[in-house]
Amino acid sequence: MTEKKWPETWQEMNPGCMVFRPGSASEYHTGSWRAKRPVWDNAKCIKCGVCYIYCPEGCIAEKADGYFDANLDYCKGCGICAHECWSAAIKMVNEEG
Repeated sequence: MTEKKWPETWQEMNPGCMVFRPGSASEYHTGSWRAKRPVWDNAKCIKCGVCYIYCPEGCIAEKADGYFDANLDYCKGCGICAHECWSAAIKMVNEEG
C-alpha cells in the first residue's frame, strides 16, 4: 500500500469549489450533501423576512403570497434561518434517504 502524500506548501493544494467569474455560483448545486432542511409553518410565519436576511447562502426567496421558501438546490441545512426566526415558524427536519 502506498502512503498518501500530503501537500507540503500551499502552492501544491488543489483548489476546492471556487467561483472564478461573477454570477457563476448558480451553476454549482451545493445542497445535495445537506443532512437537514428547513420546513416553514406558514400558520406561524409573520412574513418578516428575517430568514431571508440571515441566510448565508442567499437561497431563501419570498413567494408571491408573501411567505418565504428555500431553494433546496443551494440550501446547505445550516439552520441559521430556523435559529433567527422570531416566530419559530421554521423547523429543521432530517433529509430522507
